[in-house]
Amino acid sequence: MAFFAIMNPVVNIPIFIQLTTGLDEHKKKEVAKTANIVAFLIVFAFILIGKYIFQIFGLTIPAFKVFGGILIFFIGFEMLQSKKSSIHLNGNTQYDEGITISPLAIPILAGPGTIVTAMNFVVKADLYHVLITTLIFALVVLLTYLAFIYSTYILKLVGGKNFVIIGKIMGIILGVLGANMLIQGIKLAFNI
Repeated sequence: MAFFAIMNPVVNIPIFIQLTTGLDEHKKKEVAKTANIVAFLIVFAFILIGKYIFQIFGLTIPAFKVFGGILIFFIGFEMLQSKKSSIHLNGNTQYDEGITISPLAIPILAGPGTIVTAMNFVVKADLYHVLITTLIFALVVLLTYLAFIYSTYILKLVGGKNFVIIGKIMGIILGVLGANMLIQGIKLAFNI
């Protein structure tokens, strides 16, 4: 649920449509495929080497949970205020060949919130939990790809106003997840 809320496969449909305006269906599918593969590879790399990044830089789990909680809470709070998250979108909405990588793959799909969420799940995890996290993230990436390639039909089916409602619900979920992560970090830091 955390990955689904942070990546917003449904809520990102209007962004995808706007970024790919004027492209034929084949090119839209190619952009959707490439962006999702790149996003998966980036987050997967952090899932695999997240522990080593902690060791190299001397980072602590409580500090990571506190920072991650604040970041995820902030994204959810922005969603509730009907703002495009400044963490997700850099304001460049004109299509060019580079949009597949940035801003679509990075930071819209594989942004700081997604990376923090992934690393939070595997910081003290064994191989089994790393595998489960990877598979669940792969499923969300697949759902995002499907949402993008069928974006025109989904937008007509759901309607623009309902995207706003879905965005608000995801904002609440993210806010609560962020607050929970923050509380866990504080408890760990002070051995509560």
